[in-house]
Amino acid sequence: MTIARRQFLKSAGLGIAAMAAAPAHAWESKAPDDPLGCLVDVTRCIGCRKCELACNQVNNLPAPESSFEDMRVLDAKRRPTAGAYTVVNRYYPGPVGERGELVPSFVKVQCMHCQDPACVSACVTGALSKKENGTVHYDVDRCIGCRYCMIACPFEIPAYDFHDPLTPQVRKCTFCLDRLKEGKNPGCASICPTEAITFGKRSTLLDLARGRIENDPSRYEKHIYGEHEGGGTSWMYIAGTPFAKLGFPGVPLEPLPRRSETIQHALFSYLWSPALLFGGLALTMKMLTGEKSNPDKE
Repeated sequence: MTIARRQFLKSAGLGIAAMAAAPAHAWESKAPDDPLGCLVDVTRCIGCRKCELACNQVNNLPAPESSFEDMRVLDAKRRPTAGAYTVVNRYYPGPVGERGELVPSFVKVQCMHCQDPACVSACVTGALSKKENGTVHYDVDRCIGCRYCMIACPFEIPAYDFHDPLTPQVRKCTFCLDRLKEGKNPGCASICPTEAITFGKRSTLLDLARGRIENDPSRYEKHIYGEHEGGGTSWMYIAGTPFAKLGFPGVPLEPLPRRSETIQHALFSYLWSPALLFGGLALTMKMLTGEKSNPDKE
């Protein structure tokens, strides 16, 4: 028997009304109170790539195709990969130097270790977790290779290791977790010759960033990237030019899991929600099938 279009729309409308009447789920942040973090001062970075070298050594990563002294790699924009957890990119946002040349700015890129990470929310097996010390930790033994974390990350950081067909992994900056447990700074922060990277408590880093901006307003943009982006991150930046000109993505200020987890809970915390979903699909298919078999019937 064919189901009329009006009957279908009426049923769908009742279903939507029922979902709207369902009690809302109060989302709770899982962010640590005052985790560890790093503040990167872009105005101090000279693009020496020492941070890349330290990251490579600390994490026992494969040797790069060209040495870390080869500055030609800065001619192209790069993203972290399975073999390089951090990279430095060069931009020419201005100003112009005394001789009329463009003055470059250098930006270190790595996992931001978000306060409420979208990758952790998206991970279906708990392979990614947010630690109290601020790190977003990856447990390879729990990973099934679904790569949802790669889709969820607003900063496009996680990389997939395709080179090992037996045990492929999602790879990203570890925040040098083992070094933190030993009371040491991350490798990149320890080696930086210009102290462009400062390691410490997030609250302390925010105070430091605000102080630098206030004391030298002509040097810095009045913006701490990572203070609020994505709900806040453990890696934060200050710079002398707008962040949009330095390759930083514009992301929502609210934690991304707040939206996704609220919708997910509303849909699947009630037994009737999946039934309504699949029931609606069944009605749609039946209606379309009926109309196809009776093209002249309204």
